[in-house]
Amino acid sequence: MATLKGQNLRILLQEGNKFKVVAKSTNCTVTLTGNTDDASTKDDVGLASKPEITSKSWSVQVESLDVTDTAVVLNAIKNLTPLTLIWDETSAADNQEAKAADYARKGQAYLNDVTFQWDDRTNSTKQLQFTGSGALEKLSAAPEMEIIAVDGAYTKGQFVRLFLGSDNSAVPSRILAACKSLSMHISLSLESATTKDTEGDWEVQEPTALSFDISSNALVKSGDTITSTVQGQDFASIEDIYEAGVPVRFQIANTSGANNRTKGAVICSGSVVVTQLTLNAPNRQSSVYTTTLTGYGIYTVAA
Repeated sequence: MATLKGQNLRILLQEGNKFKVVAKSTNCTVTLTGNTDDASTKDDVGLASKPEITSKSWSVQVESLDVTDTAVVLNAIKNLTPLTLIWDETSAADNQEAKAADYARKGQAYLNDVTFQWDDRTNSTKQLQFTGSGALEKLSAAPEMEIIAVDGAYTKGQFVRLFLGSDNSAVPSRILAACKSLSMHISLSLESATTKDTEGDWEVQEPTALSFDISSNALVKSGDTITSTVQGQDFASIEDIYEAGVPVRFQIANTSGANNRTKGAVICSGSVVVTQLTLNAPNRQSSVYTTTLTGYGIYTVAA
């Protein structure tokens, strides 16, 4: 008996009057939850519970190698508006043509959690989480959609770097030296907005807060400062920024040139505070430090 392989289930997002498949997807997960309440009473015999479903909720997670749409995703989560999402079995060229299988569903969902990972000399990745708001519709026909051509050239993590300013007004130009990995995480908090007037059993969600943080992992080399000298200017170290406890400007940008330290196209920018700095020096291994920078206000996405 032939089995239906998992890579045939894909997530599609509405763009204009078409649906576009999430490109270079490596994994997708759909979770349907029946929220219950125990309906047991003193009149029941024994200790066994009697759960009753009071509402239904759903969520979708996607992992992908493609990060070329970083600006689109960063704008999508900060717009605070739900997206139209479909999951469906796909086939044909590159598994990107929807079929409207028996389990295909369509609904409104908030993009409420995003993580971009730019690692050294490995494929860059992104993880997306969508939380449904309202009912799911069963598809009766395949949606019109745009086919995305497969591109084997991935954006490698070593070409994306974090730049910091010396304060909250200085143009970010200091780069973290010997950086091995860089990630950005954005979270949109949601709360249930379901009321007695809501039709059906489905949970309705509304956004309440948007936050983000940036994490970096780098080597600490003997005789080298943790933050480098850039264009002949010496800057305060990351420890000084942490001790000051004040926000500084940041930019995440593509890089090129010697040691990939020349700033190219900026991906996003804003203000952060250094909230955690960890130095680890294990025996017979490279010393590393990890930095967590928490967003101060909202980020700006480059055009």
